[in-house]
Amino acid sequence: MTLVSPPLSSDSDAGLSASRRAYSNLRERIVNMELLPGTRIVEKEIAAEFGISRTPVHEAVQRLAEEGLIEVVPRVGTFVARIPLEALDEAMLVRSALEAAIVQKAAERADQQGLARLTAILDEQAECIRNKDIRGFHRTDEAFHATLAELSGYPGVWPMVSHAKTQIDRFRQLTLPLEGRMDEVMREHRSVVDAVASRDPAQAARAMQSHLDHVLPVLEVTRKLRPEFFTAPAEGRAAR
Repeated sequence: MTLVSPPLSSDSDAGLSASRRAYSNLRERIVNMELLPGTRIVEKEIAAEFGISRTPVHEAVQRLAEEGLIEVVPRVGTFVARIPLEALDEAMLVRSALEAAIVQKAAERADQQGLARLTAILDEQAECIRNKDIRGFHRTDEAFHATLAELSGYPGVWPMVSHAKTQIDRFRQLTLPLEGRMDEVMREHRSVVDAVASRDPAQAARAMQSHLDHVLPVLEVTRKLRPEFFTAPAEGRAAR
């Protein structure tokens, strides 16, 4: 598979090192499933397409391997890692605990301006559904949860959540195209906003938990559709 990427010399990237730029670019494309599990990664080709030397690409690849997004197989090659099934439950446990705390604080502290921001994001999501814009829907989903963290008064918690849910994000790129899935997420988000607007922390936590509880139940359906994208449970245990 030939990698095609935007130039790494854009204004937004100007202050970043070549290694950091290569890392950010590759990571985004892996998490967004633009680079699918099993895709071969050839450092020489990436360096040529990015217009940089091979050394920073190698550094980026090694960093992504440490994060479990790239797999280096000795004497075979380097590949985009498959999604580890056993890591998903653990990631959801971390995410659920942190987001329950976030949304309870948001229900206590959100003002009308904050609620208006959440409502505007829901409007954007509705537009994404109408346009069948899966990538845009995922982007607004991220904005929704990040905004709740801001309104809670603990914006620094969101980067922790984002890091914990990296593999979940890859999985969700496969679930959003499922019939009715984006509409379901939209309804769940509205329930969360209603609870926050009612200043009911307990109900907000329940609404958030209900929302997150619906992420993994579609795992088996997705896995059957694209089994080659996932590790088998036994492989996950062996890896640890």
